[in-house]
Amino acid sequence: MLRAVDIQKSYGKLHVLKGVSLELHAGEIMTLAGTSGAGKSTLLQILGTLDLPDSGSVLFEDQSVSNLNDRKKAAFRNQSIGFVFQFHHLLPEFTALENVCMPAFIAGTAQEEATTRAEELLSRLGLKGRFQHKPSQLSGGEQQRVSVARSLINRPRIILADEPTGNLDTHNSNELYELMFELAKSTGVGFLIATHNIQLAEKADRCLRIKDGLLE
Repeated sequence: MLRAVDIQKSYGKLHVLKGVSLELHAGEIMTLAGTSGAGKSTLLQILGTLDLPDSGSVLFEDQSVSNLNDRKKAAFRNQSIGFVFQFHHLLPEFTALENVCMPAFIAGTAQEEATTRAEELLSRLGLKGRFQHKPSQLSGGEQQRVSVARSLINRPRIILADEPTGNLDTHNSNELYELMFELAKSTGVGFLIATHNIQLAEKADRCLRIKDGLLE
């Protein structure tokens, strides 16, 4: 479903990615393990069309997305890719429900339809009683689950998650991983999760390791 072919990326004299190739399939949980600075975040940004590779290509369902113009890239991200980051980036002045609805509103979804979908996702993620709570009223684990619901609101084909459990304790980390595994199997969404937590990474369908810009 998503394929990277010989991705190379440098920032000045720093060669971050040195020819990375991978494939992610529908319903698959794939983890990308490695230390800080190994190139995990850079690779996810390139796969999500937030950054350009110096060379190589990214293909979604065998169609190149690397060279799309900005408007088409934005549409591709909104419709096909969901993002989950280490810091949840929830809007503090809005409720959990409103935060989840935001990408759907941007995509032009009607309010009633978006709200119904958001309520379903939050309920599925164990947040049925938290719709009207603002981020400051939620625990760290709950905030990250809201961000996962937000990433799923537009029914993307792929979720790219960058250290999604980096700010969570062990219990909440395990719980979030189990939720993502269940979602992958029940919805067919492919998850690519970058993490430095080897123990969690090895629970995935496939675990790739990146070191010095290369997959091991």
